[in-house]
Amino acid sequence: MTPTLFSPLQLRDVHLRNRIGVSPMCQYSSVDGFANDWHLVHLGSRAVGGAALVMAEATAVVAEGRISPQDLGIWKDEHVEMLSRIFRFIDEQGAVAAIQLAHAGRKASTSPPWMGGDAVAEEDGGWRPIFAPTAEAFDEGDIVPTALDRDGIARVVRGFADAAARSLAAGAKMIEIHAAHGYLLHEFCSPLINRRTDEYGGSFENRTRACREVIEAVRRVWPERYPLLIRISGTDWVEGGWDIEQSVALIQQLKPLGLDMVDCSSGGAVPRAKVPVGPGYQVQFAARIRREADIPTAAVGMITEADQAQTIVSSGQADMVFLARELLREPYWPIKAAAQLGADLKAPVQYARAFSR
Repeated sequence: MTPTLFSPLQLRDVHLRNRIGVSPMCQYSSVDGFANDWHLVHLGSRAVGGAALVMAEATAVVAEGRISPQDLGIWKDEHVEMLSRIFRFIDEQGAVAAIQLAHAGRKASTSPPWMGGDAVAEEDGGWRPIFAPTAEAFDEGDIVPTALDRDGIARVVRGFADAAARSLAAGAKMIEIHAAHGYLLHEFCSPLINRRTDEYGGSFENRTRACREVIEAVRRVWPERYPLLIRISGTDWVEGGWDIEQSVALIQQLKPLGLDMVDCSSGGAVPRAKVPVGPGYQVQFAARIRREADIPTAAVGMITEADQAQTIVSSGQADMVFLARELLREPYWPIKAAAQLGADLKAPVQYARAFSR
């Protein structure tokens, strides 16, 4: 009997060969938003390694929406060509090519983690202004963002829709909207950040309006045959912040608008939140959203072992597992996990002799 982790999953017209996805992981390796050979090898090797879904990193829908000057982008047509090459290779390996569309909000214009993650000055390639729901910096000493006006919000929504159209032109078959980790759409949702008094702030309905508008705008250009995902933070891990109850209510709103799966992460809204990090610590959010919003979910967060991943999907806590750092350490984790669980996932013929017993 095939282990559940290696059973296929159908989302709309997209067939996934197993329940393992590559989480979007920022590489901070672009110039002016362009993908390059690093991205081809990084993403392509995970497709070769047996994952069913290979998702490109947080990809900025507008230039000022990048986390860092080195972020991947899809805000202009010229970005499509190299992404097309990468997505075509992923498809050729039997995986499904996907992309995460993002706007960093008040966390924009920072350096890569290995350079400290601090604000980047304009003379060093950074930019001003950065935008957020409210003119309040993420942390002491950070850039104070400019609060988006209605025209600015409309521009962001158009940016997501235009990016979805370019993703389709590039050959992506799944899109994920990034609404987690303290980036722009999460900033609108979280009462810890959003202090607006207009129709985009205050009540739950108002704080989630930007998310709904993005989903609606993307669905107008994204084909009905292809799935649409969202990544959310299930909780801010801070009292009085965004929490799992609001997360469930948000997804109940978004599902009728054409949402197909929820990538369930957490945190990132404010600094120094007390997060109980441990193996599978975020699976609870995937399980609850799946049950209460009646929608497929993906579990993330310190999932490293084959048996652990199998238990998550076989017990119905989530429909997929998305792995990040474990797949950085071991691109061929799915092939090895299949061998451990007795599943039939073969290495490519070019590599078969290395995996033969």
